[in-house]
Amino acid sequence: MSSILGQIFRISTWGESHGGGVGVVIDGCPPLIGLSAEEIQVDLDRRRPGQSEIVTPRKESDTCEILSGVFEGKTLGSPIQVMVRNTDARPEAYEEMAVKYRPSHADFTYDAKYGIRNWQGGGRSSARETIGRVAAAVVAKKVLRAQFAPELEIVAYVKSIHDLEASVDVETVTLEQVESNIVRTGDPAMVEPMIERIKEARGEGNSLGGVVECVIRNCPPGLGEPVFDKLEAELAKAMLSLPATKGFEIGSGFAGTRMTGREHNDAFYMEGERVRTRTNLSGGIQGGISNGEPIVFRVAFKPTATIMQEQDTVSKDHEDTTLKGRGRHDACVLPRAVPMVEAMAALVLCDHALRQRAQCGN
Repeated sequence: MSSILGQIFRISTWGESHGGGVGVVIDGCPPLIGLSAEEIQVDLDRRRPGQSEIVTPRKESDTCEILSGVFEGKTLGSPIQVMVRNTDARPEAYEEMAVKYRPSHADFTYDAKYGIRNWQGGGRSSARETIGRVAAAVVAKKVLRAQFAPELEIVAYVKSIHDLEASVDVETVTLEQVESNIVRTGDPAMVEPMIERIKEARGEGNSLGGVVECVIRNCPPGLGEPVFDKLEAELAKAMLSLPATKGFEIGSGFAGTRMTGREHNDAFYMEGERVRTRTNLSGGIQGGISNGEPIVFRVAFKPTATIMQEQDTVSKDHEDTTLKGRGRHDACVLPRAVPMVEAMAALVLCDHALRQRAQCGN
């Protein structure tokens, strides 16, 4: 099973949804980076269940422990292990799923591939696995800001839920604006409509999908490794490795196909000593390498697979049957997906910044 991401800044996540705990091992972090469990906890609290009325009611504090790699508040350069214990697991809610496959979930495919699966809460396919990614990303952001880009900003937000679309200015949206509302959108006018739409779906035992948009500001030019590890390709892989993702686009994305080259090209100009572009339809990446403009991309999340309505399915013995969802689930993953998207962006950027320094010395 593939559980490792990165070449120099490498993370390996571990654990299952209803096992003893989940976490991450981080290799390749430079020494002397200030780090505490309290700093990691801030982002874990943004990701954790039970944080508001529109997310899963599972009550987990997601309190992290740093088990290695940090001494007297600084990284040692050795592997860093972060663990979060599971304290509110209820595997009995999933007993029916031991013999019945949840539609559009990973149950059937895990059995088809491995011949065995942990059916308690989805095991390794659960979004609980992302705790390790979010924890590791706190370290990645500290490395980036300490050694490469002091003014770096990574801000993700809910762009759309179902057919409700927010209007957000990628140049000015802030983390504080996003965190000021439980749906985590950057458009105040869409907060209540989105909340009500999620509540409506939950009341019906149904679920909703949507899009998370992310902007990375003050990223230095030169990051990315053509031809196979282009920066947008690495970001796409990272985002599509998140649970429930179904699409990725950067810059103009698919809309760019309806433009001409004259309309789409980003004209260059000089701003002092800095090369700039007058438009940013490239989304901050050209030729697979960052150009110093804001990196803007979007990630599509499908409706949560587990719903509280009866559906047709098959059993492990390949017999037709029905299944109604049990357990505690998000009716919409979008609010909790925001810190996950930011985390994956930080992990990719940190790895590529260290790779750039190793190859080119800057």
